Amino acid sequence: MQPAPAHPLDAPLTSLRGVGPDRVAQLARLKLRTIGDLLMHPPRRYEDRRHFRPIAEMRLGEAASARGKIIAQGVKRWRRGSKSVFEFILDDGSGHLYCRWWNLPFMEKYFQPGDEILVHGRLASLKPRAMDHPETENLEAGEENFIHLNRVVPVYPLTEGLPQRWLRSLVWRTLQEYGARLPDPWSKHLCGRPPEDGSRAQVAHPALAAGSPGIRARSALAAGTPPEHAGDDACATRAHAVRMLHFPEEMRDAEIARQRLALEEFLELQLEIQRRRKRLQANAKGWPCAGDNHLIKPFLKQLAFALTRAQTKVLREIRRDLGGAQPMRRLLQGDVGSGKTVVSACAALMALESGFHVALMAPTEILAEQHFQTFSRWFSPLGIEVELRTGSRRTSTSTSTLNPRASKLQRKGPADATTPNLQPARRNVLFIGTHALTESAFAPDNLGLVIIDEQHKFGVTQREKLVRKGRYPHLLVMTATPIPRTLGLTLYGDLDLSVIDQLPPGRGHIRTFARTTDKLPKVFEFIRAKLREGRQAYVVYPRVEESDRTGIKAVTMEWEKVQKELAPYQVGLLHGRLKPEEKERVMASFRAHRVDALVATSILEVGVDVPGATVMLIENAEQFGLAQLHQLRGRIGRGAHESYCVLVADIKTPEARRRLEVLVETTDGFRIAEEDLRLRGPGEFLGQQQSGLPPFRFGDLSRDGRLVERARRVAKEILASAEKS
Repeated sequence: MQPAPAHPLDAPLTSLRGVGPDRVAQLARLKLRTIGDLLMHPPRRYEDRRHFRPIAEMRLGEAASARGKIIAQGVKRWRRGSKSVFEFILDDGSGHLYCRWWNLPFMEKYFQPGDEILVHGRLASLKPRAMDHPETENLEAGEENFIHLNRVVPVYPLTEGLPQRWLRSLVWRTLQEYGARLPDPWSKHLCGRPPEDGSRAQVAHPALAAGSPGIRARSALAAGTPPEHAGDDACATRAHAVRMLHFPEEMRDAEIARQRLALEEFLELQLEIQRRRKRLQANAKGWPCAGDNHLIKPFLKQLAFALTRAQTKVLREIRRDLGGAQPMRRLLQGDVGSGKTVVSACAALMALESGFHVALMAPTEILAEQHFQTFSRWFSPLGIEVELRTGSRRTSTSTSTLNPRASKLQRKGPADATTPNLQPARRNVLFIGTHALTESAFAPDNLGLVIIDEQHKFGVTQREKLVRKGRYPHLLVMTATPIPRTLGLTLYGDLDLSVIDQLPPGRGHIRTFARTTDKLPKVFEFIRAKLREGRQAYVVYPRVEESDRTGIKAVTMEWEKVQKELAPYQVGLLHGRLKPEEKERVMASFRAHRVDALVATSILEVGVDVPGATVMLIENAEQFGLAQLHQLRGRIGRGAHESYCVLVADIKTPEARRRLEVLVETTDGFRIAEEDLRLRGPGEFLGQQQSGLPPFRFGDLSRDGRLVERARRVAKEILASAEKS
């Protein structure tokens, strides 16, 4: 016998009337297992069933709902029965609507002539008026019809065999019985008043309690009013919000309810983020890594350029953190070409000056190798050793920097891991590598600073594994993919933010053009002209090899064609499936200008820096995200000459057209990132597994910026209040 649940909402769905084993299995496919799961199951859309558009007035391509009776139905077959269409004709008195299902003959068993049916979909043709694969619902006579008609009705995600009408009725009955028992720990913080006493709250049949008057038009959430100007009646309790989520009085009420529940999700995330930061501050002391400038001054003198105002400002912030009482946790944002690498070099020198090792992790072997070459060139005159550690190559097997006994620090005080009162080791190294730095074989004893380049390319687990090396090293994460503020407050909410908002002088202007495939001959003619001037070019394709998707080009198939187009110039090939030594050979040839053009995949997008490359052609540009296209474009324009990016695409959707228009209009990575987030959402923008973000049921980071800001502020207030008490 299973123990009774701690809360009624934790009870299994089998405890509800009418939910047997078959229904339990269907609901489980929707990840609904408890009463609480059911109540927090959001509809995917709503229908206003107080008003139906007559069939005769329906417009082509518009989503609409119609109500009528089936006057005829049947299945047509052809090609010896291998193809079929089931259709019925719906009559509402104004006209006939043909509802069709292609190659789904079994649909016939769900309908009968004379059935009253509600359909929702888009009109596919006008003569006759027809919908393909519309959503349907049988309007059966019954005492619960008030749930399904003459009101704003929720339409839920379903699974095979689960009727919409049955699920809607189940949610209604469950709200009647359990809606008032929903726990509400946050209303007193979000609304400035204590939550309702759920034990006394009554939900009336059939109106199901409309909720507080302020949940509608006067709500600050709906009107977009800044939360600090919202009054008490501009906020709904959790019980009201859940009722309005499922059975709103007006369409706008559903959005208000969603925002109220999203605010809870954001608040819980912000509390977790801020508690994590406070635990770090309480349990760890920062290593003294601010340095004394004896390495930075000669380093800056040997550079062929001066730091920008923005770079200098960021370095002051980093130095303050490296000398602070707690370990630094800082995110460095900067658009492509803004000079993050030299800032990271200065940060590394501060730690090295202070007698500590530094680790720099890059997402690809190509970028790690490039960093190794750059930092070796910069640091060798200063007498600093730089080691490379990737999956395929290590430049040193010396144990003196990794063996704790060989580089053991001399303590002045007690052996307290939270108090780094230590003498620096004699020999300090900058380690540059890929994910190989997270492996157990890499265990430097006095790691003072961890730098992670292109942070968005790593999973949260990889970042945490590297930070756990040593005893709470300082952390600097860098990204050239600007993070929209909403994502920054969630994904990187436990990090302080620095922004390099200024590009170094002397960079060539980048001009961007969008072209259709029929213009490719002229594009290659333009590339040949630039190669004759002594420039270099990239030609980028989305795939390594051809796939089943027609029209998507692959580097392995296009390389020979590009060689013919650009003859007699040398054309190299670069993609992720090449062996590491082959990749480095190709890149070395391109850097040395022994190769004039490079045919590659998006492996180029991270960190490749060849000043002589001034032209980039990206074919099948519609296959890339906005931020990815911006990163690829950032590989050119790194020298003094004007650069050109040509996006060749087969544009079939307004979204694809808008993506390319944004790139043509601007080179501002921050504006591009905001637009990319809006178009694709955070899951695709970041990669859900990489992001570490929770799967929000109600929150939408692409449009809920104000809610995130409010949740962050409320979380600070809650934790501050808890500390005082």
